[in-house]
Amino acid sequence: MRLIVAVTGASGVVYAYNLLKELKKLNIVIFLIISETAKKIIDVELGVTWREFSKLAHRIFDNSDIAASVASGSFPVDGMIIVPCSMATLAAVAHGYSDNLIRRAADCTLKENRLLILVPRETPLSLTSLENMTKAKMAGAVILPAMPGFYHKPKNLEELVNFVVGKILDILKLEHNLYQRWGTDDDKE
Repeated sequence: MRLIVAVTGASGVVYAYNLLKELKKLNIVIFLIISETAKKIIDVELGVTWREFSKLAHRIFDNSDIAASVASGSFPVDGMIIVPCSMATLAAVAHGYSDNLIRRAADCTLKENRLLILVPRETPLSLTSLENMTKAKMAGAVILPAMPGFYHKPKNLEELVNFVVGKILDILKLEHNLYQRWGTDDDKE
């Protein structure tokens, strides 16, 4: 499997970091794009440089390089995840506005009928953001807000983050054991 992973300027880069680590374990080919704001947030929230963060990918692309291979519908990938997805990127995707590589790659992903997963991490949500989510969903995107569940009784922050990462992997149909699924205890009886 070959995936584009894009990290935009919203809080919650730990979701991207943990996702990249899991995808690497699964031998998924990762094409990474990091926005300029996300580079700063990686340093602030994770205490690592964006260059260290990028080592989890097979190839990294500059977000300003709108002519990069991942900006073409003919580039062979299975899908794209934008995690976290800023409200600006969500709005651009919802309206087909492709002014940088992340947004252009997302537009190509949708036009090629490939899987596009948007992981917004914002609260509260404005009416405009909700409408943009609806438009993006209608265009074919999966909207997967960074909203961890609690039925698996998380014991720490890592388990909360991995719940959301596990949900992303579920949409990709990739096996994992990042959280205990609802009702799996019932299967043991």
